Amino acid sequence: MTSPFYDALETRDPQAREAALMAALPEQVALAQRRAPAYSRILEGVDPFAVNTRAALARLPVTRKSALIDLQKRNPPLGGLTATPPDQLLRIFASPGPIYDPEGRRPDYFRFARALYAAGFRKGELVHNGFSYHFTPAGAMLEGAASALGCPVFPAGTGNTELQVQAIAHLRPAAYVGTPDFLKIILEKGDQLGVVLDSVRRGFVTAGPYLPDARRFYAARGIDVYQGYGTADLGLIAYESTARDGLVLDEHVIVEIVRPGTGEPVSDGEVGEILVTLINRDYPLLRFATGDLSMFLPGTSPCGRTNRRIRGWMGRADQTTKVKGMFVHPEQIGAVMARHPGLGRTRLVVTREDGNDVMTLTVEAAPAEGLSAALSESLAVVTKLKGRVELVAPASLPNDGKVIDDQRKFE
Repeated sequence: MTSPFYDALETRDPQAREAALMAALPEQVALAQRRAPAYSRILEGVDPFAVNTRAALARLPVTRKSALIDLQKRNPPLGGLTATPPDQLLRIFASPGPIYDPEGRRPDYFRFARALYAAGFRKGELVHNGFSYHFTPAGAMLEGAASALGCPVFPAGTGNTELQVQAIAHLRPAAYVGTPDFLKIILEKGDQLGVVLDSVRRGFVTAGPYLPDARRFYAARGIDVYQGYGTADLGLIAYESTARDGLVLDEHVIVEIVRPGTGEPVSDGEVGEILVTLINRDYPLLRFATGDLSMFLPGTSPCGRTNRRIRGWMGRADQTTKVKGMFVHPEQIGAVMARHPGLGRTRLVVTREDGNDVMTLTVEAAPAEGLSAALSESLAVVTKLKGRVELVAPASLPNDGKVIDDQRKFE
């Protein structure tokens, strides 16, 4: 009987998993310091073997995606962040920015085979790969994953919808990988052309939100389609299982949920930005800020996998806006709050009154003498803009990860 699990790692005792990750973390930090020149500077003075707990990890600097662009411009091709020299890599991809992403020489380098297995992909099934094979890594990511499972792949790529219909009708693949909507477009084109496309019985989608209307469409056609979450920099982060109850974390990442604009972990159940520390000897990204919002779910999945789960993609953490001609970033609001420890959620609300931009810093806090004035002063110092301060009751702001709420109407 085929196991429902990709390997024994998925059903480990959670404490054993945590111990293994924390044991691997110091060596990962040491590797980054020793072999990645950019991290040698970023982590200067850090004792890597003291970084063996989540609390210690939370004291390390955050690496933001925007920083990759600057580092790679100053130190091409990869910004000094890789531990493996560029001439020893398998491929280098480009993502918008541009950001250049390395691929090492290990099979299933981006680790998506685990997600495909959870979605029901099995050895010998032909996979129709609807991801692009040029510039960006998605096509190669999913081909490597399918190959690791022993699945042959048709490299369909994007576009050419009628040719896609012809290929599926002729080759009769059992499975599809691609964006959530592309298979729907192909199947609807098949309907228009009077071509029966009934071979695809399962799918794996990523690189976009898997919305309820798409789920209903595939279910009506008898196609089991599961979603995953990953990035070009990190590979797989989390994936859906048959329980369809959140996304289970990959076994080779350490995930934190932090207050947007800061590196400060939030309490379980709070919405925040996803940070990922990658256990990868080629590209040792540490506390990498994805820019995506999510939250941890309580307990473990009913499917039997014991790793932690996130709810899934819940929006973007980068809520940067421009007020009176000046950019205001979530990091700045985080810096304001760092000056006043012990407060609750914070939200900068931007409105328009009498033709002028108005900022109001809303803070969960008990009334205290001088607090509003002190917060107002900090806001002005950090953002170089004046704003109001409104103190509200603890736990009264929405738990949605929003730090900057721009309510101005631009239409």
